[in-house]
Amino acid sequence: MKVTDIERIVVDVPFTPRQQEITTQSVSTVYNWSILELCRVTTDTGHIGWGETVIHYTYGRVTDEGINRVLGANPAKLMNDDSLGAGLQMALFDVVGQILEVPVYELLGMKVRDDPPISWWSIDASPENWAAEAEEAVKHGYTSFKNKPRPWWDIVKQVDEISKVVPTDFKLDLDPNGSFRNDETAIPIMSKLIQYDNVAMFETPIPQEDIPGNKKIRQAIDRPIAMHFGSPAYLTSVQNQVCDGYVIGGGKSTVMRQGLLSGEAEMPFWLQLVGNGLTTTWAAHLGAVLTHASWPAITCVNLYSHHLLQKPVEVNNGSQKVPDAPGLGVAVNEDAVEKYRVSPEELRGFQQKNECYIHPKPEIIYTVVYPNGKRLNMAGQGLNYFNKDHVPAQAEGTRLEIWFNDGSKAWQNLHQRVQENPILD
Repeated sequence: MKVTDIERIVVDVPFTPRQQEITTQSVSTVYNWSILELCRVTTDTGHIGWGETVIHYTYGRVTDEGINRVLGANPAKLMNDDSLGAGLQMALFDVVGQILEVPVYELLGMKVRDDPPISWWSIDASPENWAAEAEEAVKHGYTSFKNKPRPWWDIVKQVDEISKVVPTDFKLDLDPNGSFRNDETAIPIMSKLIQYDNVAMFETPIPQEDIPGNKKIRQAIDRPIAMHFGSPAYLTSVQNQVCDGYVIGGGKSTVMRQGLLSGEAEMPFWLQLVGNGLTTTWAAHLGAVLTHASWPAITCVNLYSHHLLQKPVEVNNGSQKVPDAPGLGVAVNEDAVEKYRVSPEELRGFQQKNECYIHPKPEIIYTVVYPNGKRLNMAGQGLNYFNKDHVPAQAEGTRLEIWFNDGSKAWQNLHQRVQENPILD
């Protein structure tokens, strides 16, 4: 068997209406995750495999060099090479599974679960929007929700609003991305949050390299602490007991290696493989064979208004059934692919500037309003400024105001002033 053709298709799949609002107004660039590159691999056996890459969020993009290596080659010989990039590697596993008439999980190892757990996800948002997302998650069969505490929102209020609209056994996994700064700052915040039964675990409350601080947090907080695998080094994290489990992502070989090491240390983990329907299905196959992938996977499939599959991903009781059909076991909705395909003319415009297709950044002034009346105006500098102790890591009553470019001189003047550094009134 040989690969005879590889088509790369860029699509732009709209987010759900609420996620369009959340991600457009967020300080992050998550709104560009709607842009996917699909890989359609054809072999001389007549089989077709599909894979996808979130171009602006991935461990590895598909390159021309990788395409040239795969064309004319046996897909089974190259499919374990993570350097091929997310979409191409996924498509090779899909097509090899179809040719051999086995599901992808049988190419990966021994299946240990039929229904890998999966979580809802959102970037930072108002308490009201997070609560609405949590309600939506429950309606769609999810039992957990991973979200992003940020210093420009009151995390206690956010959690409180969610707790009012979800069952008592619905779980929240909170990921401050290190923004709780240190153990002295983090422990009081986290102590308030664990008074809510819905709060299940924390990911990276403070920088992961702070080994003494993370050990103190683990001793003080009665909830599991997760860290991205490899920081600190695996043996260091196990020997110092700085966390209860891991976040694992990357290509197939990386995920399998880290998953097996986690299993040897008896450490659970969640898979973090961000993408739409194809990626979510790929994650289910990996989660089906990795013994300690017992925490709910993060794929962010709930962001998308269409999964690009003939049958959308279904979640029941917090889990997704791994397909038993050959390959990935799902059929791509090619009508939807054509509907959301980015035109060649648009792509050429970016390629001429040596850039990847991207949405323009929204023109916004973000104003953090503190309970004492102070206002911090910024242009979206993110966590870097906040992590330098300029302002509180968390303050109850804090909220974020959004000011879109309205063409006024006042907006233009303030926007220009906050480009380099935020301004505290």
